Amino acid sequence: MEPPSQNVKTTPLLSLGRFHISEDYGFLLPNPLMPLLNCQFLQSYREQRLAHLVLSLMTMGYVWQRGETQPQEVLPRNLALPLVEVSRNLGLPPILVHSDLVLTNWTPRNPERPMEIGNLDIIVSFPGGESLRGFILVTVLVEKAAVPGIKALVQGVNAILQRSRNSLLQALQQLRLSIQDITRTLGQMHDYVDPDIFYAVIRIFLSGWKDNPAMPVGLIYEGVSTEPLQYSGGSAAQSTVLHAFDEFLGIRHSKESADFLHRMREYMPPSHKAFIEEIHSSPSLRDHILSSANVQLLTAYNQCVEALADLRSYHIAVVTKYLITAATKAKGRRPNRLPEPSQALEERGTGGTIVLSFLKSVRDKTLEAVLHQSD
Repeated sequence: MEPPSQNVKTTPLLSLGRFHISEDYGFLLPNPLMPLLNCQFLQSYREQRLAHLVLSLMTMGYVWQRGETQPQEVLPRNLALPLVEVSRNLGLPPILVHSDLVLTNWTPRNPERPMEIGNLDIIVSFPGGESLRGFILVTVLVEKAAVPGIKALVQGVNAILQRSRNSLLQALQQLRLSIQDITRTLGQMHDYVDPDIFYAVIRIFLSGWKDNPAMPVGLIYEGVSTEPLQYSGGSAAQSTVLHAFDEFLGIRHSKESADFLHRMREYMPPSHKAFIEEIHSSPSLRDHILSSANVQLLTAYNQCVEALADLRSYHIAVVTKYLITAATKAKGRRPNRLPEPSQALEERGTGGTIVLSFLKSVRDKTLEAVLHQSD
């Protein structure tokens, strides 16, 4: 093994703590309702995250109270002003985002017991009953399943900097296992979420006012702007996990998909977005593997890419069940009576994308990243 160069010596190592990411909970806000002692900054940050969760959920409830056919067009100032103020303090947009609905909106029933769905509850709710609870908590567990992968990613970046082949190989093997665990965890959605309730109720309250035919001009925030503002609804694309994996593995998406994914980074807590950018600026894993000409590393890398593509294929199957198939069933129950905005919305995810074509493009570009020894 060649000795590290001067540049390698002076490059700071990556760590989760620099980006306020938990070693135990990853991007989840650790135990949002647990009291904090002698730490005013963390207490204030946690309180603001909880305030954003409550205010943004109240906003979604107000806008969509009559369903997707007649959304409100003006958010009253008594909601708009505090929501915008808290959003500015946190560096988040003034709408419900993934970090509200999932990362902040969970609590253990018994902190001494394992983190599983029977021992978890949500903090704030909206219409959807047990299916809503299941949707949020399964997604919480998906974020938790990603924690070993996030730590492996950090180990992998540092292994490249330190030129430790064994450490990099271990990191790639752990990353693959974590991605596979995410896929298995996502499968719990079928046990806890009713597709009809997701489609007819939950999906509506997650929809935003950008790229949404039901709200083509956006929403006026009274006391903030006289012109309508447009923001995307909560979306799995706002989770930092797969953005981080993509950057580490060097996966490049089509321009349209990449533009949407990069826009979704503006809906993440700023420290999480900075973590992705740090990985992007780190030495290239793909280049390192190709230059090393090591078959074990190349195989381990390809297994990570294939596991990620499998996860994305599984996600396509889930979205097909909960959005596309559910839409067809809903149409059958009320033939020829859906207004145009609702018909157009059926093909869209809560973030506003034409969902299946987007997800398939992202999956296919992931598979294209598989390396061959001749590359």
